[in-house]
Amino acid sequence: MRILIDGDGCPVIDETIKISSSYNFECLILCDTSHVFERAGAKTLTFSKGADSVDFALVNLLEKNDIVVTQDYGLAAMCLARNALPINQDGMEYTSDNIDSLLLARHTAKKIRSSGKRLKGPKKRTKEQNKVFEDRLKGLIDKLSL
Repeated sequence: MRILIDGDGCPVIDETIKISSSYNFECLILCDTSHVFERAGAKTLTFSKGADSVDFALVNLLEKNDIVVTQDYGLAAMCLARNALPINQDGMEYTSDNIDSLLLARHTAKKIRSSGKRLKGPKKRTKEQNKVFEDRLKGLIDKLSL
């Protein structure tokens, strides 16, 4: 089993690497040329810039039961279709039960922004959020190991 990180904009890269190392899992960080990550304990794969180039590369690398850390609902949907286990930076597991409503919310937000309106962005990330992510990622790994 491996953990793949959608590195562009991911706030929990270091936490994910630490956990993958403690379980002796391979950890891959995927990013485009505008974001370069070099971290001990992980292999970085860099792809050319382009709409969703990293997303498609990640999906093509997936194997069943790989864990994917991503904030991207579209990428999460593709991961689910490949029998991978996507989780976001707050520890929410994407599932077949929640992905449709998340994609609809993303579409609705895009329509609002396209009409010239603005939406509030996320609040500043806290250490508590990182701890919740770590606990939930470990729980997901433990669940798979049973």
